[in-house]
Amino acid sequence: MHARVVIALVALAALAGGSRTYGARVADSYDWHLPPGVPRPRVPADNPMTEAKVRLGRRLFYDARLSGNGTYACASCHQQKLAFTDGRPRALGSTGQPHARSAMSLANVAFNASFGWADPRTRSLEAQMAVPMFNEHPIEMGIKGNDKAIVARLSADPLDAQLFAEAFPGQPLALDTIVKAIASFERTIISANSPVDRYLYRDDRAALSPEARRGMALFFSDRLGCARCHTGFNLSGPTVHDGSGQATPAFHNTGLYNIDGHGAYPSIDRGLFDTTHAPADMGRFRAPTLRNIALTAPYMHDGSIATLGEVIDHYASGGVQTPVKSPRLKGFAITNAETTDLLAFLNSLTDQEFLSNPAFAKPEK
Repeated sequence: MHARVVIALVALAALAGGSRTYGARVADSYDWHLPPGVPRPRVPADNPMTEAKVRLGRRLFYDARLSGNGTYACASCHQQKLAFTDGRPRALGSTGQPHARSAMSLANVAFNASFGWADPRTRSLEAQMAVPMFNEHPIEMGIKGNDKAIVARLSADPLDAQLFAEAFPGQPLALDTIVKAIASFERTIISANSPVDRYLYRDDRAALSPEARRGMALFFSDRLGCARCHTGFNLSGPTVHDGSGQATPAFHNTGLYNIDGHGAYPSIDRGLFDTTHAPADMGRFRAPTLRNIALTAPYMHDGSIATLGEVIDHYASGGVQTPVKSPRLKGFAITNAETTDLLAFLNSLTDQEFLSNPAFAKPEK
């Protein structure tokens, strides 16, 4: 393997070399059962992990009673078989209202430096949950104005009352404890047993085909530059974990649109610009994780690219030329054979165990 690729892979492995390299752990009683290559997730001091919270959070994640009209659950947009996405170009809310963006994967969401496609201010799962719960334009879960009814629904169920008492002794069943329980469950949604993981971290030399190994070399090459944005063990850019410092979220304009000749994106969603109103932030979005990427089509923030092959074509072309496009997108030459190899590598990021892990599935009761 080319020396430059070896260096890139060593750097990737070092970023995920296990929690022992990341300083002191937060004291809690939760056994993470982390596989090789996965650091210990960061946990807020006011929401320590417990088995009881995770059990309750998993139940709530799949519970449609949490939506205002009782029809939608978190799992409606985040389906395990699709790596916790929904397969739609743009998500639908509980009232059927379409959203501007696609549902992001929850794989390894515990390690995000920020949440959402273009929100640098939201830095925890607990804070992120306010968006789907209370957003009105468009409506997602539709909880605003229905919070008392939702709490009443759960309080009237003897099993829910028991699980809340076990997870939050002495605390009321309330939106705050609902959020903390779901966040605790989501922190356990860890994907780390793809063929690439087994090749890099378990010394399983047979885990990757020759095509996938060649594709991995291409992915980390300077010529293609994929790892300029999809970095780290999560292949998503900056991450945080227990013992790490703060990470500055990264956002990129990938040259999808130029509707006015000056780089403008459709007014329905202009990325980071809609938060900062800085011209340089037009069309900038967070790079999603590439783990299980073969299961999360269609692609980009608005589902505007249907297949991984078309995504490669887009980046090879360098995207639409605009004054605000990221300088990291330079375009590249790639042969049909190399495209096949790169697709083999991307498909090798699929973690079949993750997609069927009963610990993440809907509980029987």
